[in-house]
Amino acid sequence: MAQLWGGRFTKETDKLVYNFNASISFDQKFYEQDIRGSIAHVKMLAKQGVIQESERDQIISGLESIREDVKNGTLEITSEYEDIHSFVEANLIDRIGDAGKKLHTGRSRNDQVALDMKLYIRDEVKEIDGLVKELLKAIEKIMEENLHTYMPGFTHLQKAQPITLAHHMGAYFEMFRRDRGRLYDIYERMNYCPLGSGALAGTTYPLDRVYTAKLLDFYGPTMNSMDSVADRDYLIELLSAMSTIMMHLSRFSEEIIIWNTNEYRFVEIDDAYSTGSSIMPQKKNPDIAELVRGKTGRVYAALTSILTTMKGLPLAYNKDMQEDKELSFDAIDTVKGCLALFTGMISTMKFRKDVMEASAKNGFTNATDAADYLVGKGVPFRDAHGIVGQLVLYCIDQNISLDEMSLEAYQKISPVFDQDIYEAISMKTCVEKRTTIGAPGPEAMEHVIAFNQEYLKNK
Repeated sequence: MAQLWGGRFTKETDKLVYNFNASISFDQKFYEQDIRGSIAHVKMLAKQGVIQESERDQIISGLESIREDVKNGTLEITSEYEDIHSFVEANLIDRIGDAGKKLHTGRSRNDQVALDMKLYIRDEVKEIDGLVKELLKAIEKIMEENLHTYMPGFTHLQKAQPITLAHHMGAYFEMFRRDRGRLYDIYERMNYCPLGSGALAGTTYPLDRVYTAKLLDFYGPTMNSMDSVADRDYLIELLSAMSTIMMHLSRFSEEIIIWNTNEYRFVEIDDAYSTGSSIMPQKKNPDIAELVRGKTGRVYAALTSILTTMKGLPLAYNKDMQEDKELSFDAIDTVKGCLALFTGMISTMKFRKDVMEASAKNGFTNATDAADYLVGKGVPFRDAHGIVGQLVLYCIDQNISLDEMSLEAYQKISPVFDQDIYEAISMKTCVEKRTTIGAPGPEAMEHVIAFNQEYLKNK
């Protein structure tokens, strides 16, 4: 078919060149955004007297019929069109005739695609935010149910101090809450309308860009027409935010994978989110967690790709920028899929509370509290540290925990120990006496959970 820009050219584009140049295979995702933007544009043109109201009504009716037909499958978006803008305009002209030729008055494909991309990304930011919120709800539920589920806290993958599962999950709540903050910031920064910028220098038609922006729920028009068509910062910011979301999901997945091992046995993943081995009948593999961890690199790659594409582009629009779409669409779909599946996985996952508590006891996570006990009895901390080191060596040699040592054995190492040492190093005491905000004690955690509940209710 003849190209919408073909008047300048005397020779048909080579088929290979045409296919290389075309974007219809991926920008067809924009059909609703393209039609929505076009409807706002013609409403503004009629308001400004650039086209007649009867022409506006014809064009809007034609655009709405195209949208409906694509949605219900009676109109197919095919590769005979170069891009989604060409598809919509050509079909509009076929349906309503000459009035359809006025649709493109006062705009360029440069500001049109900039608008479509912004509308699309704006919608996706909202969707991703909603999925992160659902994940936060699932994490919050686990926190509420596990205020007294003792487990080891780790540094360097070494057991360090006793905490609760609620406290551990609370760390991920904070990560994903920050992710939502980043998504909000992106939305606020990007929500300005580029339509009316033309190819790069605006237009001589008396456009009302404020009116168009209002029709499309933007805060207002963009302030520089060159930047408007050349800006993809909002997309880079979204890919960066999504990379951080995936990094958080990957860290969480890594822990679940470790917790699922025979050595840890902290969790049991629901059958719906795991698979078996084709040869080893005993296996139950954490496939979803592993795939989430693996797909993180895919999203990172999209961010690296768009940064590399944009780094050498002079103002204003360049065809290189067409490369922003496929990688972004893939990254967005990947993140949305990972969030949905991960939320389902942790919502159905069972925690082996008895194994977690036993692991905390057997890992000497209460050693610091034993040292604090001695300090409370007047022993200098450095001396207390050395004494507890001897306790740990004794326990390792006897293959017991600090809780299982006899009082006689304690007093052989230091006569300061008394019967109250057992209460001082119990998991309950070790956790509950940590009451500062942010600590694992139930009193502190109850405040955090109440804060989280209020946050989820209002944001």
